Amino acid sequence: MHTRTGAGAWALVAALGLSAVTPLAAAQADERAAGSPGDVVSSEPSSFHPLPGQPTNTKAWKIHYRSTTASGRPNTVSGTVIVPQDGRKGPRPLITYAVGTVGVGDHCAPSAGFPRGTAVEANLIQQLTLRGWAVAVTDYEGLGTPGDHTYTVGRAEGQAMLDAARAAIRLPEAGLAEDTPVGIMGYSQGGQASAWAAELHGSYAPDLDVKGTATGGIPGDLLKVAKFNDGSYGSGLIFMAAIGQNAAFPELKLDSYLNPLGRTLIGALRNSCVADGAVLGSFKSIASMTTRNPLDQPDWQRRLTESRVGTVKPDAPVYQYHALADELIPYGVGKQVRADWCARGANVEWHTIPLGEHVSGVITQSPFAAQWLADRFAGKPARGNC
Repeated sequence: MHTRTGAGAWALVAALGLSAVTPLAAAQADERAAGSPGDVVSSEPSSFHPLPGQPTNTKAWKIHYRSTTASGRPNTVSGTVIVPQDGRKGPRPLITYAVGTVGVGDHCAPSAGFPRGTAVEANLIQQLTLRGWAVAVTDYEGLGTPGDHTYTVGRAEGQAMLDAARAAIRLPEAGLAEDTPVGIMGYSQGGQASAWAAELHGSYAPDLDVKGTATGGIPGDLLKVAKFNDGSYGSGLIFMAAIGQNAAFPELKLDSYLNPLGRTLIGALRNSCVADGAVLGSFKSIASMTTRNPLDQPDWQRRLTESRVGTVKPDAPVYQYHALADELIPYGVGKQVRADWCARGANVEWHTIPLGEHVSGVITQSPFAAQWLADRFAGKPARGNC
């Protein structure tokens, strides 16, 4: 069932200081009422601006749609569907896009930033809409909806991406067909999400006509990434990941490991975006925030290992890239994903970014990744370099 909430009603909600997800309370009380994964629970007109007030000749809708948790339970996820208004008749490709780390506070969600022109990757997404492609951008589980964001939980992220594509196709206003060609794209956290979506496609969403996946900066092994960042510039990401894993698997009991400093930090991070969260958490060691290290425990190790990338062969070609000097996700971690996929017979085109670091990697490679997807939509054969 597809429902809409008028802009005036949402303005009243905002004026009263209520949560923007209040109209979804009934739907979230019984997730099964939403139907199948990818069904649209609600939609409302939105807008897409890479910068404040910048026109983009697009229409956008904020949606809430049905998806699935990492534990296999139905849930509701929010996101945005963006469609160019270029006069094109007939089918157009669809990109399901996952952003890099934005934080775990609800106000950090991409759907909150697009209308204001403050979403960090909006200019990269605009490169896609300028090609005439529709784009579905998931907010991920718990980012913009009740509960903590399941940050770094690969299965939840991948399913949310695939279901965002389904929801875009099922949104009547978007004008997309059931056989719309789909590309998967993401970097950093979005690299983990897109890699998981590529691996899950055949088993979870075979109805989608996925032509290929462009993915980069993949945190393919969370235990190695955590060890690399512990006490360093990127240590805030570890603590945000702890929030995310605990959100998906409450039996991990994160709070039982925290000392007073750790409880204060985790409390602040729950309401922070990536910029302030990175500052709050940087150069802090796990040992300084805990009474004992949860990463030494078998249950934490097992859950983090479950999010490892490279255990399943993607059933469509992959364009993968990683910066040699990546200061947050070690180059070797990304290269191992490539090796694992290649060993399973995947069609992978691998690119090392010789200059630059983590953030610049997505900026410099984005046009090449988009062109690679354009070639897949055009039916050109993918030539891997395993």
